[in-house]
Amino acid sequence: MEALVFDCAAGLQTRRMRILKLVPLWLMGIFYIFGGVMHFRNSDAYLPMMPPYLPAHLFLIYLSGVAEVACGVGVLIPRTRIVAAWATILLLIAVFPANLHIALNNVPLFGATEGAGILNWVRLPLQGVLIAWAWWYTQPSRTR
Repeated sequence: MEALVFDCAAGLQTRRMRILKLVPLWLMGIFYIFGGVMHFRNSDAYLPMMPPYLPAHLFLIYLSGVAEVACGVGVLIPRTRIVAAWATILLLIAVFPANLHIALNNVPLFGATEGAGILNWVRLPLQGVLIAWAWWYTQPSRTR
């Protein structure tokens, strides 16, 4: 009887953990899909983010949009989740120079007349949070 109660409790805890991991997973997937689509719908808004030393700004904006959509869809598919989570980490590392450019030059974004100042610097450690979030999904699911 005691083993049955333990199995039921363990099963309930496993289901609770799956739900706690599944809700942020869907939020992450939707976040990246939406962000990627915005690279196509409003590509001009992303142009100021591009560091001047990078070539083909519009191409890179579209490429990062495709990558974001692919990562967002990929993390939602169990079979591709781990690879897509690693790809998301690589994408976040790849776009870090643009975020650094924004902070260093106080670049005005999305039609603003002036930069966001200190808030631009908040984006930099936020990249670390986003990387940690994606890394969580690089770990294989623990199933009994």
